[in-house]
Amino acid sequence: MKKVFAIAALASVAVVSLSAQFDRDRVIPGGGIFVQGWTGKIDAGSVRQGRTLNDSKFAQEGNAIHVIAGPATTFWNPANTASGDYTVKATFLEPKFMELNSHAHSYGIVIGGNSMGTDQMSFVYCVAYGDGNALVRGFGPAVFTLLGTSPNPAVHKAAGVGQPVTQEITWRVKGGRAECSINGTVVAGYDKAQLVVPGKLQSTDGVYGLRFSHNVEAVITGFAMTKG
Repeated sequence: MKKVFAIAALASVAVVSLSAQFDRDRVIPGGGIFVQGWTGKIDAGSVRQGRTLNDSKFAQEGNAIHVIAGPATTFWNPANTASGDYTVKATFLEPKFMELNSHAHSYGIVIGGNSMGTDQMSFVYCVAYGDGNALVRGFGPAVFTLLGTSPNPAVHKAAGVGQPVTQEITWRVKGGRAECSINGTVVAGYDKAQLVVPGKLQSTDGVYGLRFSHNVEAVITGFAMTKG
């Protein structure tokens, strides 16, 4: 009987732990996409919660883009495409770490986008978390993970809850390889033969954009692509 009670207690703790890690998507007041040419697509899990693209806010502020994400979303401008050898980079300022969440959430850069906005869209993204973790994942069209959420000394950590933290994220595609750097250090790299396969990318050529987990805010500057 004691064993039964112990198992039940452990199961209860596990349920509580999982619940604590699950935050429902927020609805951001005044949401919508307010930067000409940009669009986006929210994740299936957010759709199941009844969220829409307009539940996040994507706006221009001077030379910066300010994103406050409700649902997890991939944002892109169809005019932003890259092919061959190229580099895409941006700097992300999370103004108040964990302000919208009970735990760290991510933001970063998308490359290799094809069939965007459809149920067959494919892309890969590299993102940082304000607690010092990195992640490389994609859609092909099902989700695939190349680098699970992992601590990396290159990723900056916020000093505390509500404090600012900045990450510079870069994807470089050159020759037969694609590498993601965070704050000047390569955190993950893959041969094209690992990426351009069924269930992953259609190509490393394609749309580049921005990726946000749910319930996270960042101001993006220097978002640009250069050839070579």
